[in-house]
Amino acid sequence: MFERPAASHAVAQTRPMIHATLPLAGAALMLALAAMPARAQDDLIVTHAVATFGIEDLTYPADFPHLAYVNPDAPKGGEMSLSWSSAGGSFDSLHPYTDQGNSAVLANIFFESMLESTLDTIGESYCLLCETIAYPADRSYVIFTLREGAQFSDGTPITPRDVLFSYEILRDEGLPSFRANIPLTIDSAEVLDDRRIRFNFNPDSQLRGRIEAAGGLPVFSEASHIASGRDFNESRLEPLVGSGPYVVGEVEPGRSTVFLRDADYWGNDLPINRGRHNFDSIRVEYYADAIAAFEGFTAGNYLFRQENSSQNWANSYDFPRLSSGVIIREEIPQGVIASGQSFVFNLRREKFQDPRVREAIALMFNFEWTNQTLFYGLYAPIDSFWENTHLEAEGVAQGAELALLEPLRGQIPEEVFTDPPFVTPPSDADRTFDRRQARRASALLEEAGWTPGDDGMLRNAAGETLEVEFLNAGPLFDRIINPYVENLRAIGIDARLSRVDGAQMNQRQRDADFDILTDHFPMSYEPGTSLRQYFGTIGADESLFNVAGLADPGVDRLLESVIRAETRDDMETATRALDRVLRAYRIRVPQWYNQNAWVAYYNHYRYPEELPPYGIGFLDFWWVDPAAEQALRDQGVL
Repeated sequence: MFERPAASHAVAQTRPMIHATLPLAGAALMLALAAMPARAQDDLIVTHAVATFGIEDLTYPADFPHLAYVNPDAPKGGEMSLSWSSAGGSFDSLHPYTDQGNSAVLANIFFESMLESTLDTIGESYCLLCETIAYPADRSYVIFTLREGAQFSDGTPITPRDVLFSYEILRDEGLPSFRANIPLTIDSAEVLDDRRIRFNFNPDSQLRGRIEAAGGLPVFSEASHIASGRDFNESRLEPLVGSGPYVVGEVEPGRSTVFLRDADYWGNDLPINRGRHNFDSIRVEYYADAIAAFEGFTAGNYLFRQENSSQNWANSYDFPRLSSGVIIREEIPQGVIASGQSFVFNLRREKFQDPRVREAIALMFNFEWTNQTLFYGLYAPIDSFWENTHLEAEGVAQGAELALLEPLRGQIPEEVFTDPPFVTPPSDADRTFDRRQARRASALLEEAGWTPGDDGMLRNAAGETLEVEFLNAGPLFDRIINPYVENLRAIGIDARLSRVDGAQMNQRQRDADFDILTDHFPMSYEPGTSLRQYFGTIGADESLFNVAGLADPGVDRLLESVIRAETRDDMETATRALDRVLRAYRIRVPQWYNQNAWVAYYNHYRYPEELPPYGIGFLDFWWVDPAAEQALRDQGVL
């Protein structure tokens, strides 16, 4: 993680009925298929996993013993404890699939899906709840066969009916992003027998990611939902019953949550789970602000911390428990895509319709001074939406990328065809206010119709000032936003910082009642349908993730080019073109990212020597060393 303000959080994902041609198979045959590589049977491909662009090069065969990056012999026991101070540190719900209330962190820990991704592969998904996957070459439908013995935490078996119920209720009553996107990919679903369910895909949907979309839906117990007597979209502190390795423990609303490892978890012995889910409990402590959260760590109120403040990382880790070795402080390399943390414009507001206004405002954020003076030079700037990957647009568009963009000429900014992708030019690191940038920003604003009045404030033809409110929750970001506000005021923009509590922040973001706030654009290595939620017209009003409210026909066409790409080369070309166009629209002021995970933890946590490339997995496959834990107890630390 990295320096960030208090922010709201939401959970989403998406995913569909006719008679199958795969005959009912006996248990012996199904077990044999599960141990074999993918094969064709009765014109269906039957396999243990799927990959975006074909299953020929899957990393793990059907009979793999465990994931390569785990310790399969890791002991079970102990507690992982961490803190949360975003969104004002509050929660009032354990239901992450509704926009009612504020959902607790990790509230989706109870649920599993048909398929599971891994931290060492891109675009590969392996059977979890399912035993096999069967589909025709055109991927027009998929049949999942449930594993024998798969059960919910209340001991009842998972049935295809539960899978159907989960799909239908998310489609009809789930988060707006589910309701908007599920029908785009999935037409229908039907139960075939007591172990099989079939999803039929919308023939107009992209081929890539269809199976993963259906296989990624969380599965809930239909019986427990009916017994609760609640509407699905009600906020609740009694979670839906799922099948995951953890169940709810002690909950103090707004203060803490404890998740307990289910000793009877049905999937303990699955190869994909060996060496994982090792903690007997996971505890999350909530704090009103980041300062109190750090003090809680030094006092031992929680035992693992992923630092997101460069100021803390540079100056605050000098307390006795660190120097004595009770606490370990590490920088762990993580070669992942930058999260896209940015100041995001609300394009729904008329004053931000002109891209020259947005560019002028961006020019007055001095990242170089901020990084040198406030961040101790620890961060790198963000330019691309796919920063730190091979998907970043570079140079002037040419070849296949230019050919893809050419039909959009006249619909997208002309600079896309003539210039390298937009990058905010660097500012003077030795002074907060860069006069060169200020002159350029003032010229852009004058071109856009904003001229200085007698009081020095910029005004439009109607005499209105250019008001810009930065909305933020929590004090951590004040030192970053305040200099930015002063720079903007110096060129005549009526800028201000408004600090609100977490509940107000969440509500105002949901209602699109803001000028600028900080949010993230978490892209993937194989971007797909989620792009519609972040940048598509369909998501401008329906998705919690299209914070900017971007709704542009040219962008929509590029999104579909990415989503519908059937080869890796076509997908990468379309992604670079999309990156180029999004940057041309100046919908955000990019902030910064950190290539290392800054972590500090009490010296009884352990992790494998070789970590996977796409995550450090401290909640997934770390464990507690019993001897080291006892030593800390003997010292009176625990």
